[in-house]
Amino acid sequence: MATQLPEAADARVLVVDDERNITELLAMAFRYEGFEVDEAASGAEALERVVASPPSLIVLDVMMPGMDGFTVVKKLREQGRSTPVLFLTAKDTTKDAVEGLSLGADDYVTKPFSLEEVIARARAVLRRTGGLADAHRRLEVADLVMDDDTREVWRAGEPVELTDTEYRLLRYLLANPRRVLTRQQILQHVWDYDFGGDGRILETYVSYLRKKVDQVEPRLIHTVRGVGYTLRVPADAGGSAGT
Repeated sequence: MATQLPEAADARVLVVDDERNITELLAMAFRYEGFEVDEAASGAEALERVVASPPSLIVLDVMMPGMDGFTVVKKLREQGRSTPVLFLTAKDTTKDAVEGLSLGADDYVTKPFSLEEVIARARAVLRRTGGLADAHRRLEVADLVMDDDTREVWRAGEPVELTDTEYRLLRYLLANPRRVLTRQQILQHVWDYDFGGDGRILETYVSYLRKKVDQVEPRLIHTVRGVGYTLRVPADAGGSAGT
């Protein structure tokens, strides 16, 4: 049975953007990852939501009509609220980043962004600010076990030595058991948010992992042809996991 890290447990995210399609997309992504989500379409509404139901994190668009994101953060800090803020900005400039961070924001993401990047940065902010649970930092699928605190991995009770990249790849697969992850999702998450290198590196590292963790049955790393990979116990646990 798979156990995911309960990093989103009790974490509420307030998504604020005047573009409804962006708000809905982000809200859906955060809910999928286990977060509770509130939405707001303006700076004024965001301030009301913070009072009514204080969030663990605010994902806040900078450029909004009426009251921009910078003003929202100023008002929050003037009220004595230290809620972590992750800015969304369409302006990829050092000036905007410095201004946002100087106002008390914790990080920023530049549009257009990948959902994986926003989630990853949100989790990082929440970890730094104590907004995520730290208990049970262990991932398990069948007899494959990863301890995220000690960075140790075991298969069938035997320790598995992994490089840093192999560990990050396996952790991403273990944190999303049975979910089919596309090649692009894996490349962005494991290698770089804007990975632009040779995609064949993924196939190489999957091969490395299989040699280290799939030498016993049941084989757990599956290829979904034309899509990507998934980590799961096969329906027939005694059969092959595929190629």
